Formats: sequence, structure tokens, C-alpha cells
Amino acid sequence: MRIATRLTLLFVSVTLVVAVAVGWLALSVASHARYQTLDDQINAVVDAGLRNPSTALNNALYVNQYNNYDLALVVVYPSGKTSEVTEPSVPLSASPTLADVAASRHQVVAVAGLPGFAIRSLNIGGGDYLVVAGSTRAIARQTEHEVFVVVLGAILIALAAGALARAVMRRDLRAMGRLIDYAVAVADGAEVGEVPAPAGSRDLVDLRDALAVMVRALAERIEVEARGARVMQEFIDDASHELRTPLTVVKGYTDLLTQGGQDEVRRARALERMSREIARMESLVRDLLLVAQLREAPHHPDEEVDVSALVRARAEEFALEHPERRVEVDVAPGVVASTRGDYLERLLTNALTNVVVHTPPDAPVGVRLVLEATRARLVVEDGGQGLPVYGERPRRFQRFDESRSRETGGSGLGMSIMADIAESMGGHLATAPSDLGGLRVEVEFPRL
Repeated sequence: MRIATRLTLLFVSVTLVVAVAVGWLALSVASHARYQTLDDQINAVVDAGLRNPSTALNNALYVNQYNNYDLALVVVYPSGKTSEVTEPSVPLSASPTLADVAASRHQVVAVAGLPGFAIRSLNIGGGDYLVVAGSTRAIARQTEHEVFVVVLGAILIALAAGALARAVMRRDLRAMGRLIDYAVAVADGAEVGEVPAPAGSRDLVDLRDALAVMVRALAERIEVEARGARVMQEFIDDASHELRTPLTVVKGYTDLLTQGGQDEVRRARALERMSREIARMESLVRDLLLVAQLREAPHHPDEEVDVSALVRARAEEFALEHPERRVEVDVAPGVVASTRGDYLERLLTNALTNVVVHTPPDAPVGVRLVLEATRARLVVEDGGQGLPVYGERPRRFQRFDESRSRETGGSGLGMSIMADIAESMGGHLATAPSDLGGLRVEVEFPRL
């Protein structure tokens, strides 16, 4: 059953119950008032007779006629015989008995022998009694009619209230239906655009906003999953290609050595080439493991690292190892970041190794750590040939020019590992032309 039908039935049921309860209460009050009026009339006639027992019959008859009461006055003799003094519009269904007289001496009662009547008796002397009786049939019929009217009115009110409630809720229900259809379409994977804006109650606006947030989050998650799947597939394809080349070389030389007949020079050359390819595979595997580690938990640093001390120490070591180069070191003190020391060490190693491998031996090098308000920038630049393209995030296995090829021993992961480490620190890596004439690698990250 749809929610609109449930709400309408609930509203109709509640309205019906309330209307019947209110009508029944009013009907009970009105019926009690009518019975009380009849009792008051009977008591008035009896009280008139009680004031003067010697003229009780005359006084009772006078009060009945004077007030135009529609009551029956019947004299009951000691023998049990009766004599009607007045004839009401509704005659008695039977004659009252001495037992009826005895039961009604002190108050107005209803007796089994006179169904549909209320009676009270009065001693008028000489052993005779006057029975004053009033018909309750008209009251009962009126009550029955009013019960019918109350029930019918309650039903009509409930139906009218249900129709009114349905009309009032129609806009909200239509808006809710549109939201349901939209959610179903999203679940089916259809391109449905923005969430429809409902013109209804505040609850529906909140529901629409919550649905919009959910859909956006779902779309972003799907996009992230799809992008991750694409990147992973590219990574797997590139990794398998990079590993296939040295494996092919090793396999070829293994087959060659297995055949025999080679002199010592060729055997030494083959073993040296195999050793070099194996070393390159080991380096590639280490890089792949590091990439997988960074992808698994890219934003969960383990320690607070003194970046200033680490950068200064590594830059000074590089200057000592390469005295032929002019190395400019400018490190701001007191820079601390949330990262891992080995990650930052690897980033510096990759940056400086690129300088050694891809620039002339006497090319100048600059290492700077600049402190800003809430962030810091690590800059490593050189005076080499630079890159053909700047500004792009380095991709895995991307080689920018012929000098950065497999023959130099590079895996194509160095720059992308640096970018991954920068992102694990909550920052990013950028490339740009250097003032020294070559490449400038800049890593910006938040400081503690």
C-alpha cells in the first residue's frame, strides 16, 4: 500500500473516531437532559400531591393540566383495580399493579410491567395510590434518530476531511513521487541530471537536499572508482611491459649461455648484461612496491619530521659528493611536517638523482626550503636542459625525452613517486622552468 493511501486512511480513521466520540458525547448529554426533563415533570406532579395529602389527587391533576404535561395519571385501588384520570397521547401499554406502586414510592423508575414508561406513585389516602407515568418512547426514537445522524455526519466529515487532506498533501505526494522516480532511475544507472526541486513542505526540501548529497557522493565515488580502475589498469599494463623487456633480455642470454660454445669474452658480456637487467628489475620491483604502499594509505603519515634538518643534511651531502657542481642551499629553519622520514628521504634522493643522471656534470643545482604562513615549499632546480613539457602531474612510466630512457637505468617511476609522496604529505608537486636554465621541481605541503 502506498504511503499516500496509508496517510489518507489514517487521517480518515482518526477523524471518524473523533467525530463519533464527540457526537456520542453530545448525544449522551442531550438524551440525559431529555430523560431528566421527563423525571422533573413526574416529580413536579407528585410533589404537588405531597404538599397536601387531603387534596393530593386534585393538586397533582392541577399541576399536570396547568403545565400541559403529557403524563398519565392512574389511581390504583387496594383491590388492584385502576382508574385512569388523564389520557395522554401515548396510552399505557398495561395497567400498573400494586407491585409497581411499591417499587416507585420514592423515585422515578422504569418497571418491567410498563415497558417504555417511567413512573412514580403517590399515596392519596384511603389506601389508594396515584401513579404518574410518562412515555419514554419518543425520547428513545429521537435518540435513535440522532445516533443515525451522528454516525452519518461523522462518516461525511471523515470523508470530507480525507478529501481535503488528500488535496493538501497532493503537492507533497507528487514531489515525493518524483524523488522516488529519480532515486529509482539513479539506481538503474540512468543519466537523470540534477535532483528535481520539490515545491512542498520543509521535510521534502530536506529530503531532496539529502538525496542530492547522496547522489553527488555516489557519482564522485563512481568516478573515483572508475578513475582508479583506469589508472590501475594502465599501471598493470605499463608494469608488465617494463618487466617484460629485462625478462626477455635475461631469457635470451640464458638461452644463449645454455647452448654453449661462447668464448670467455662473450660469456662475460652476457653475464654483465644479465646482471644489469636483474638489477634494473630489482629497482623496478622496489619502486612498484613503494607505489603500492603509497596508494594503499596515501594520507596516513606516521611521524613528525624535521624537514629543515633532513633537507639541509641531504643537500650538504650532495654538495660534498659532487664538488664539480655549484650547489646553492637555502633552507628555512624550524619546518616540521607530518610524513614519514623515509618517504621524504626518497623524494630528495629521486630529485637529486635526476639532476645527476640528466644534467651535465658541472650544471649548477639549487636546493631551497621556503617557509610560508601555514605551508612550506621545497624547491630542487638545476641548470640542465629541462623538460619539453611543464606543469603536468608526472604519470607512472612517463619518460619526457630520449635521455630519460630504459638505457639509463630509469624505471619511469621516479617523478610519479615524488608526486605520490607529496600528495601523501597533503601537498602537491609541480614542475616549471628553472632560473638556472633547467628544471625546477617544487613540492608544496602543509607544515605543523
